[in-house]
Amino acid sequence: MIELQYFEQKDFKQLIEWIDSPKLLLQWSGPTFEYPMTESQLEKYIEHTNHAQAETFVYKVVDQESGSVIGHISLGRIDTRNKSARIGKVLVGDPIARGKGIGEQMIREVLKIAFDELHLHRVTLGVYDFNQSAIACYEKVGFKKEGLLRDSSKFGEVYWSQWEMSILEDEWKENHM
Repeated sequence: MIELQYFEQKDFKQLIEWIDSPKLLLQWSGPTFEYPMTESQLEKYIEHTNHAQAETFVYKVVDQESGSVIGHISLGRIDTRNKSARIGKVLVGDPIARGKGIGEQMIREVLKIAFDELHLHRVTLGVYDFNQSAIACYEKVGFKKEGLLRDSSKFGEVYWSQWEMSILEDEWKENHM
C-alpha cells in the first residue's frame, strides 16, 4: 500500500536522480522542465502548491511498509468553478517498485482526493501513445480516451502523439463506492 504526502524541498534530490535523461524528463513532465532538472526549477514548481486555495497539489508517493519514497504525482489545474482538474507528472521512480501495481494505486489515491475531498466532476490527463503500460493502468482505473493529439511534442527529430483521457465523478463513484 502507498500513501500520498506533500512533495517538499527535502524530496528534490531523489526526484532529480530518478529523472536521468532528457527523454524521461519530457515523458514525465512535458515541457515544464529543462534537462537537467535542478532544485531551482523544482522550487518554482512547488512555490504556490499544497495549501487550501492552491490550484495544484504535488505529492511524493510513500511505500507504507518501508517508509521509502517510491514515486511522484500531481493534481493540478484545479478549477473549482468547472469542478475539474488534471493529473500530471506520474512517476514510479523506484525501479524496484515498477510492475507491481503502484501506478494504479497512485491514480486511485489522487482520484480519491479529487472526487471525495475536492468534490470535482471531471479529471483529465495526457499520456504519450507509446506508453502502453500507463494507458492500460489509466483505463483499468476508469479513464476513457477522448482523443489523440497528433505529433503534439517533439523529442529530437521525432514527434510524439498524446492521448487525452478523462474520468467523470459518476464513473468513479460507480466503481469505488
